[in-house]
Amino acid sequence: MNKELLNQDSQKLILLGNEAIVRGALEAGVQFVATYPGTPASEIGNDFAEIARNNDKLYFEFSTNEKLAMEAVIGASFSGLKCLCAMKNFGLNVASDSLLPFLYTGSKGPAVIVVADDPSCHSSAQSEENSRGFAGLAHIPILEPSDVQECLDFTKLAFEISQKFNLPVMVRLTTRVAHQRAIVKTSDLPEASPSGAKFESNKHQFVTMPPRVLEMHQELLEKLDKIKEFAEENGINKLQIPQQANPKSRLARIGVITSGVSYLHVMEALRMLGIDVPVLKLGFFNPLPKEKIKQFIKPLKKVLVVEELEPYLEKETICLAKEVNPKLEIHGKSLLPEVGELKPEQVMAALALIIGKKLKPLPVVDFKTIKHKPRFCTTPVCPYWRVFAAIKQAAPQGTIFGGDIGCYMIAAFEPMQIYDYMFCMGSSVGIGHGIAKAVGGKQKAITLMGDGTFFHSGMPALLNASYNRSNILAIIVDNRITAMTGHQPNPGMGQNAEEGTVSEARIEQIVGSFGIKEENIKVVDPVDDFNGMVAAVKELYAKNELSVIIARRICALLEKKQKKNQDKS
Repeated sequence: MNKELLNQDSQKLILLGNEAIVRGALEAGVQFVATYPGTPASEIGNDFAEIARNNDKLYFEFSTNEKLAMEAVIGASFSGLKCLCAMKNFGLNVASDSLLPFLYTGSKGPAVIVVADDPSCHSSAQSEENSRGFAGLAHIPILEPSDVQECLDFTKLAFEISQKFNLPVMVRLTTRVAHQRAIVKTSDLPEASPSGAKFESNKHQFVTMPPRVLEMHQELLEKLDKIKEFAEENGINKLQIPQQANPKSRLARIGVITSGVSYLHVMEALRMLGIDVPVLKLGFFNPLPKEKIKQFIKPLKKVLVVEELEPYLEKETICLAKEVNPKLEIHGKSLLPEVGELKPEQVMAALALIIGKKLKPLPVVDFKTIKHKPRFCTTPVCPYWRVFAAIKQAAPQGTIFGGDIGCYMIAAFEPMQIYDYMFCMGSSVGIGHGIAKAVGGKQKAITLMGDGTFFHSGMPALLNASYNRSNILAIIVDNRITAMTGHQPNPGMGQNAEEGTVSEARIEQIVGSFGIKEENIKVVDPVDDFNGMVAAVKELYAKNELSVIIARRICALLEKKQKKNQDKS
């Protein structure tokens, strides 16, 4: 944790974007925080975990998955506390089952949902998900900071909006926003006070059953209409007009609409081009300040809409232009990519085309230029090397390999390149079961997931495979920690963020309770008993029924850290 997060002596601190989210929540008086770790949002939970250890007025937990984190926050909000829930983009998918009805019931204590997207998939394997799409699906207000200062300010504003309108509010980050570092202006932290939490039964608000749920839908839309007025008036949406520009000049008739980190790319591109044009920067993504956009585009001849991934803003601008400026030339994804993070060079080239300025072709750094592919740790040696060596030695040719989300994803790269499919957390077993049923014993699947993934969403997948009599061989690689996202605790290691030592959930006992035969469950140390690991794969692969290997070996980095701490003590 950055110790500066609790600094009361300085009005300026150097923080990461994620740290600024934490500081903003603390300045807002947050009382209850729940999260499931996921990069690029992991630092938020890590920091709150350390702060909560020395603050009995702040509750924090690493929940077992994002849906449960959301539900914990909903319960705390219903009890009147100021709450924050943090996750990465794919976690929002998991949490959406509870988030959508939460929008219908509304919040009692203010609730802020922080979601970090990952354009270019720096830490994500599944897809370039754009969480702004939840605006239309969930009808949730969304604020989109572009820099570290706005991470702090927008978090505090999100709490204010939630308190004012009794509605959860999303703060949407991207990797470049979450992991920027900059000097930010701070305010004093409020003095901790007793929570005063109390749940008071309110079936009219908290029970989502027809016909009441239809009334809730209407009430949600009415709240959003009021927030639209707030969005129009609030200074979070900024209009930048060149101070010394000639209003009759050609550049005065060209404008840019942007939001989030794309705004920084726009300003850098304008600086590199040596030009200044009107820029409308939107901090409110949903509801959009449509009147402000109309006023901005009305006198323009051309506008460039700069945003990453899907053209949500561009589509809205096209619709609004039909009302106030039908002849407006609207450029966006015709000149900018819809895949990957934007770069200033791309925005610069698009602006040059629009204003008619000749520009030499600019090299754009591409993800493919990375020289070293991801790989398992070699110093100290990661136990996963031995797991995959054993599997490749023992499994017959033609075996189908299913991957999951965790450190072991790296086996998709050279030199292993083992996986035939990989989707989302827990899906290795779910998809493997579907393949097994489809091929009817003609092919065999081996699936791999980690201990953190098993507790997150692997348990119901394995239960379903057992219930429906699958014949896959499921390997659970138990390295005693949620390693990939930064060594956060999970139920299988006997620790949590609040109390430290707790009772340990034994994977083999859980698996056994699913109806899997005892002789089909083996626990092996793939490092100390490599031959045993090979033998276990061969033996259980040959069975025409569901079987499980728990490859249990502590993460090498965690083991090194523990030894270092022991030597100090």
